[in-house]
Amino acid sequence: MLKRLSSSSFTSTAAERLQQKLIDPYYRFSSLSEVQLAAELGIRIDVNKAGIDDWLRLPGLSIHQARTLVQLTQGGVQFYAIEDLAMALGMPPPRLQPLAPILLFCFYDAESAYEPQRINPNTASVEQLQQVPAITTAVAQAMTRDRISAGPYQNLADLQQRLALPGPVIQDLLPYLRF
Repeated sequence: MLKRLSSSSFTSTAAERLQQKLIDPYYRFSSLSEVQLAAELGIRIDVNKAGIDDWLRLPGLSIHQARTLVQLTQGGVQFYAIEDLAMALGMPPPRLQPLAPILLFCFYDAESAYEPQRINPNTASVEQLQQVPAITTAVAQAMTRDRISAGPYQNLADLQQRLALPGPVIQDLLPYLRF
């Protein structure tokens, strides 16, 4: 015997499935209404800390645009408003305005003790690497030798594997390195 679901239980189940999709950090929102629902669920994208995957969640943004925004923020650019993002992407601000409910504009002071300065181990000198609390002189030298001989590090896991660094050291490096 088939049991007929009421439309309210179907709607509830569909809403729950949508909510589960929206909270998945790799789900790409398919419409502006999904962006609005995600904002209502408390999902935010910190524009000055967002990675490529974060930007790609937003409808209408291309991989090229996501890469541009990440390169700018990693290069020290901070965005303070929708207009800043629009200028960086070469588009009119009203086109980005519907994304405002999910975008979070936070200011980060590079000199602040609360936010460690992040460095790229693929471009940093031995002296710069030694400024990171978890990196000894020997590790800094090994990092630079290895990247010269074997190429740039893809990510923290690649760095760990290539230098055979123990887990606790990698844990200590998390807030200080960016790739």
